[in-house]
Amino acid sequence: MSRPLIVSDCDEVLLHMVAPFRDWLAEKEGVTFLMNSADFGKALRYDKDGSLVPPQEIWNLLNRFFDTEMHRQQAIAGAVAGINAIAENADVVILTNLNDHRRENRARQLADVGIKARVFTNQGPKGPALKAILDEYNPSRALFIDDLPQHHDSVSQLTPDVIRLHLCGEPLLAPHIDCAHQAGHAHARIDEWEAALPWILEQIHGEDS
Repeated sequence: MSRPLIVSDCDEVLLHMVAPFRDWLAEKEGVTFLMNSADFGKALRYDKDGSLVPPQEIWNLLNRFFDTEMHRQQAIAGAVAGINAIAENADVVILTNLNDHRRENRARQLADVGIKARVFTNQGPKGPALKAILDEYNPSRALFIDDLPQHHDSVSQLTPDVIRLHLCGEPLLAPHIDCAHQAGHAHARIDEWEAALPWILEQIHGEDS
């Protein structure tokens, strides 16, 4: 008999990303990161003259961070205990938007903080990747967790039966991210694991409608 399946994002759901990215930029790159809106492209400015870091250089910085600085990422409060509690009741996999060659490093990084789970890498919208995971696992029910509203939109269109939780555990970002629940693309928006865990467990064990 198939088990429930939880498909969780990593950055800002399980591990902090922008906070250590901000610290590294300040220490090593002469760049100030300040998130005042949902536009990530306007958050990075050069210290020397206050000019915006151009988009291609932002990508270069992100790539360098993930190549050399993933050790800076620490677990979000409650995430390790929460995801491990869920794993006692369901299969848990990680669907992370990183280049494929970083998959093993991501799995090792998660294991180092106490999360042992299969990792799937992806680029772009997550709906197609999630559908492929569902085809493989054929779960009794499935629940998707992500911090970005566009991924909930993508998943809702391709696999509408999947339960979707919008969770952004990073206080630097959470106030600026559009709410997928308000947009109708997620079933709930909960940004703290203490509150998210009982909600997730209820969805796993709840009666079919």
